[in-house]
Amino acid sequence: MIPVTKPYFPSREKLDKYIDGIYERQWLTNNGVLVQELTRRLEEYLGVENLLLVSNGTLALQIAYRALGVSGAGPGERPEAITTPFTFIATASSLKWDGIEPVFVDIDPETWCLAPGNIEAAITPNTRAIVPVHVFGNACDVEAIDSIAKKHDLKVIYDGCHAFGVKYKGESLLKHGDAATLSFHATKLFHTAEGGAIIFKRKEDLERAKKMINFGITGPETIEEIGINAKLNEFQAAMGLCVLDEIEQIVRDRQCVTEIYDSCLGDKVQKQRIQTGISYNHAYYPIALKDENQLITVMSSLRDCGVLARRYFYPSLESVTCLDAGYSDCPESRKLAERIVCLPIYSELRTEELINIAEKVLEACE
Repeated sequence: MIPVTKPYFPSREKLDKYIDGIYERQWLTNNGVLVQELTRRLEEYLGVENLLLVSNGTLALQIAYRALGVSGAGPGERPEAITTPFTFIATASSLKWDGIEPVFVDIDPETWCLAPGNIEAAITPNTRAIVPVHVFGNACDVEAIDSIAKKHDLKVIYDGCHAFGVKYKGESLLKHGDAATLSFHATKLFHTAEGGAIIFKRKEDLERAKKMINFGITGPETIEEIGINAKLNEFQAAMGLCVLDEIEQIVRDRQCVTEIYDSCLGDKVQKQRIQTGISYNHAYYPIALKDENQLITVMSSLRDCGVLARRYFYPSLESVTCLDAGYSDCPESRKLAERIVCLPIYSELRTEELINIAEKVLEACE
């Protein structure tokens, strides 16, 4: 069976050396030596400052909301954040969980990211933030979004969980906004088995967030914030350091997968339009088919030959009733969600397997 993705397992020899060090130091958590090293190395590799490691990508979003003052409503207040319906559920559910109402606006039908032209009509006196998503690692229109946020005095928290290592106009895409978050889940391009990170624009926001991830504790007898436990541990950091050593080869392998798919599929399926000025990370290979019937046919054909593709993202989140969210109609997101599928992409895939997958897609589309 070929899954849509597989966790990357780095050198066992390297991992064992890091684990030996953990046993020697007997320091498992609370900003250990390996967490500090991984923080430094990620800032260097990504070209960012003010990076904070946390225990997962969802908590990364929630800590960012709180550190930036987006959540924490007073009596009678109902804070809102404008976001996209074409994303993983955690983007919206993290808002809801933190007492912030997600307000959905539609996407650009070509880039698949939040369309800036739809934002201003959704702004109300309760709006505190914009939460765009760099979908599949493609850049949002960051200049337009940041301009709108400044005009209306709103915070911008970019969900950059797909955007590890992506550069825009020569600099890290993660530098945009008041904060950008990353997921280091096992299936991500870069992972720590479970984990995540926040990149803050301002040092003072980083310092506040550092207190929050450790229950608000700042000393043996001092508590300064209402916090939570969101720390990354030393075993997670060890995995991350090993994967980071091999990340350039991981990206090259995935680029080869992308190139083979592109060569086989050509223009016979719709693909995401990547923004100009992007150095892409090849974390996913999404295609949009003619309609939902064709999508079901393609997925069934692939499954019959042992290939598991994934409807990602589905459903469009404005249709998820438990979110009970404010939204206008989002036809572009809904239409895309009904016909999009991600094909398998990971380092171990062989050329003949990729060609066979592409051929099955084309046959099912006829």
